Amino acid sequence: MSPHRSSEDDLIARYFAPMAGEGALALKDDAASYTPRLGYDLVLTTDALVEGGHFLPDDPPGSVARKALGVNVSDLAAKGAEPRGFLLSLALPENWTEEWLAAFAKGLQTAARDFGCPLLGGDTVKARGPLTLTVTALGDVPSGRMVRRTNAQAGDLICVTGTIGDGALGLDLRFSPAWGAELSPEERSFLIDRNRHPQPRFALAAALRDHANAAMDVSDGLAGDLAKMLRVSGVTGVVETANVPLSPAAAHAVAVEPRLTDRVVTGGDDYEILCTVPPENYENFVAQAARVGIALTAIGHVVSGDGLPLFRAGGHERRYEAGSFSHF
Repeated sequence: MSPHRSSEDDLIARYFAPMAGEGALALKDDAASYTPRLGYDLVLTTDALVEGGHFLPDDPPGSVARKALGVNVSDLAAKGAEPRGFLLSLALPENWTEEWLAAFAKGLQTAARDFGCPLLGGDTVKARGPLTLTVTALGDVPSGRMVRRTNAQAGDLICVTGTIGDGALGLDLRFSPAWGAELSPEERSFLIDRNRHPQPRFALAAALRDHANAAMDVSDGLAGDLAKMLRVSGVTGVVETANVPLSPAAAHAVAVEPRLTDRVVTGGDDYEILCTVPPENYENFVAQAARVGIALTAIGHVVSGDGLPLFRAGGHERRYEAGSFSHF
């Protein structure tokens, strides 16, 4: 006899209703109600995560939940938007368990609280195939002030928050590369944590609105995402690779295996903010970012022209033809 499983309504009431935000109507209706603040525009984004592609089957359920919400809040942050809520569609594989779902819901509730982004509704289904999650996040910005990726200007500084490459190196460590043995247990844990648990820079939203011309988050790789942003802005850029900020753990990995520099520059899962800033705004931007605990680094500048951005290092120059992850 197969074990008894709760109904969809039971699962919603037990695991998701406790984290529902205002307007979610306790998840007892078919839709949520949301009233935008007067003088603000809605900003909406959605991302799907599929087991085996965006996370591994043995990732802790709470980590999967945090990543699913975090990558969407990161998109809002890059637009200068404050998170307001999210919808979740969850397609559970045939071998799902309530133990897994309970841990997932606990991690999701913690992430929603940490990011200030409550659950507003969604759908839960069983599907043949891998675990798949889709989050649609809502944010808002003062009317007309969303920071687009299409407005980079020649002469702007190219800036990034935090450190680059940790997420990609953390994923690589899951497959025991030779260079991983040279890192300390603390360094390996740090990099793996950065891959599993994005840190969306939503606290930077106001500073981006005040100072940046263009912005997006680094989800698919610095080189490729920069190329996307500059291409749609009708410009290109020059990056000093030595200026790309590395964590101590990533710097140690690159020192052990110098070829990892390319992985750092092209790997995904950083979820840092990439933006272009007029030089006269830079000092105030750095100060405003520091006040909310976010490091900001200028790594290059925008120039007129087209084509892939140029990365300069040690007298050598290169352009990355495959500069980011692609599903297709």
